[in-house]
Amino acid sequence: MMASMRFLFVGDSMTIGCPGDFTWRYRMWRHLEASFDGPYEIVGPRTALYDPAAGAPVSHAYASPDFPPAARRHLAGWGEGWLHMAPLIGPAVAESRADVLLVSLGLIDLGFYTDAAQTAANVRAFVEAAREANPRVHIVALPVIPNIRAEQDAPFAAEVDRFNVLLAKAFADLDTALSPLLLASVPESYDIHQDTYDGTHPGPSGEHKLAAAFADALHGAWELGARYAL
Repeated sequence: MMASMRFLFVGDSMTIGCPGDFTWRYRMWRHLEASFDGPYEIVGPRTALYDPAAGAPVSHAYASPDFPPAARRHLAGWGEGWLHMAPLIGPAVAESRADVLLVSLGLIDLGFYTDAAQTAANVRAFVEAAREANPRVHIVALPVIPNIRAEQDAPFAAEVDRFNVLLAKAFADLDTALSPLLLASVPESYDIHQDTYDGTHPGPSGEHKLAAAFADALHGAWELGARYAL
């Protein structure tokens, strides 16, 4: 790994957040500030939150005023999944010179756009494009966490499970020493009735647990930072 790390958050509505959210990106920034040994930077072409009233990512009303503008950078979008990010990731990595991608995608794909197999194909396209921009890029991805719909829709729940298997297979197939791919573990204690405000989007406790999933993966696999202190 390089001495100076550039981290890029890639995600959907769970990552971009809404006005009044801290976001798990904020929790991860606080963790990096406390535990990362060496220079690092959070990079990305976007900084805003998604404003449901405006129907667009135009808000900067983060819950915490100590979240500096430079640390708010990301590549996340409301209603965007692997399908949408696959063509965007190459230019984003090239422009930002990102070293490590922290990716939370897939639920929106399966819910509205593509089945598990098509979504897995978009994962592979995403990885290929990221590597074209940076052959040494490191990628950590979180499996899809089943949401409230999965509790009520058995076929959808089955598709989520199927995709997570295909995601693990894609990462195993594509993993290399030069550009390692890593699956984070969904926190065992994650409860959509306690850790989200609507059965999908994380509240404060969920934000901490999502940040912990990425932090613990980075520490466990590559000795970056420390384990997350919940």
